[in-house]
Amino acid sequence: MPITEIEGRRITLSHLDRVLWPGTGTTKGELLHYYASVADTLLPYVRGRAASFVRTPDGVEGQRFFQKRPPAGTPDWVTVAETVRHNGELMDQVQVNDLATLMWAANLGCVEIHIHQWPAGAPERADRLVLDLDPGEGRTVIDCCRVALLLRDRLAEDGIEAWAKTSGAKGMHLLAAVKGATPKSTSAYARHIAQELQTGHRDLVVATMAKADRTGRVFIDWSQNAARKTTAAPYTVRAQRVPGVSAPLSWAEVAAAGDPRELALTIKDVPGRIADQGDPLAALLDPGRAARLPD
Repeated sequence: MPITEIEGRRITLSHLDRVLWPGTGTTKGELLHYYASVADTLLPYVRGRAASFVRTPDGVEGQRFFQKRPPAGTPDWVTVAETVRHNGELMDQVQVNDLATLMWAANLGCVEIHIHQWPAGAPERADRLVLDLDPGEGRTVIDCCRVALLLRDRLAEDGIEAWAKTSGAKGMHLLAAVKGATPKSTSAYARHIAQELQTGHRDLVVATMAKADRTGRVFIDWSQNAARKTTAAPYTVRAQRVPGVSAPLSWAEVAAAGDPRELALTIKDVPGRIADQGDPLAALLDPGRAARLPD
């Protein structure tokens, strides 16, 4: 097995030719190459946050599990911090703070990276707002685009700037930077906005959790703001049928999209997009863009 040195850390890489996505023939080596290629762009979104992983060590069609605690054999150079969770429980969790940790995790088959909307150790200090758009039967990500534009304009009325990304599966996420907020207040605000859009667009939007209500509509999941919840990180790969990426989009792309295939971005597409276009989500990281929720 090859041993490589990354940022002064020795990592043993294994089974690089193992096919993780049988449908596309994509290997673990290609997964590692993708994460290495986008690390400079991805890491600022996850650094300093407790990470949870979706692991598929034998491929996306095999066993998969959601891992919150550090995997067995975690090297001592990986940042493992005690996280105070929403219920007061203390839990050790990995923080993906650097390239070496990202490569170590990917080598374990940690395909997906999920994070909270609060910094590690501060579960009562929400600094991001998220709205998860999930298309019901008969709707697609293009309908999510329509809802995203409505949400963008509604949030702007309250002085909140929003940015969009694909979920990497079938939906979209809207993100905003907030300050002076808690998971409780962001959840309440997100629920209010979702219910308001449902009232005005009942043919397109639903804000209730019941799956039976989602047919023919886009569900706005406001509950992702709860302290216990995590959301797929920007630029994470997803353990779907193809190696899709939760890829940030410009609002021009959202407005112009007419075919779901236009937004089905994979690990082969995203590094080139970053090189050509930069990061459409970068402003989310600017503290000056953070907004206070309305009273």
